[in-house]
Amino acid sequence: MPTPPAQHQPYPGREDRMDPRADHGETSYRGSGRLESKKVVITGADSGIGRAVAIAFAREGADVLISYLEEDDDAAETARLVEEAGRQAVLVPGDLADPAHCRAVIERAHEAFGRIDVLVNNAAFQVAREDITDIPDDEWDRTFQVNITAMFHLCKAAVPTMQAGASIINTASIQGDQPSPHLLPYAATKAAIVSFTGNLAKMLGPRGIRVNCVSPGPIWTPLIPATMPEDMVEGFGADTPLGRAGQPAELAAAYVLLASDEASYISGANLPVTGGKPIM
Repeated sequence: MPTPPAQHQPYPGREDRMDPRADHGETSYRGSGRLESKKVVITGADSGIGRAVAIAFAREGADVLISYLEEDDDAAETARLVEEAGRQAVLVPGDLADPAHCRAVIERAHEAFGRIDVLVNNAAFQVAREDITDIPDDEWDRTFQVNITAMFHLCKAAVPTMQAGASIINTASIQGDQPSPHLLPYAATKAAIVSFTGNLAKMLGPRGIRVNCVSPGPIWTPLIPATMPEDMVEGFGADTPLGRAGQPAELAAAYVLLASDEASYISGANLPVTGGKPIM
């Protein structure tokens, strides 16, 4: 993709305000029935990585519940793309920092689908700060509430009714392994997600439920211009070995693999999609 110019937009960001526009696989992803008839919940599915995963899952045959923060055109567009693939899209707006809403998301999925085969915990919050003294207490708390505490509440609500063969996929980050000083709270939550994933995989293994995470590198999503200073946005991703940021569409296949029955012996894994930056 072209190197992004300096830019900023209000949080949580909009796809149509990004320069350049991100690629979610709208015209490129071709399904082959790998997730036929699966019932899926994806948080943060209105835009970015979540939208790319929703498109891919729908084209692979899955019905998708789209969990997102607030009513906006991005969520409606993701739903349109899911339905265009011939699958059911269920829109559920709300704040995952509220444990009650996490439970409501799972309840709505059961109402709409009757079961959950795949839970993708993808929603995230971040703000770039130069120094620990610049981080407001409530911002630290919200980062943990959205990124890791919500994951706990969603899994806790979903697991009791998930059957053997079900899959949980968590979005971690290269930040969990190679933290940037300006993303202290975010990086800490992403390291916690890797640990949570491995531990939950051990816990749920006897039930036949697989738990994995994907660790993206720099991916061009609305979260970047909405939460980072303009000078950090300019040239975003150019420091990777591949010399560019990744597109959301380039993450989709990793999630499809981990959700599919082809990954029946993959659990407790952390799959890096980082543009060549190694994760230890």
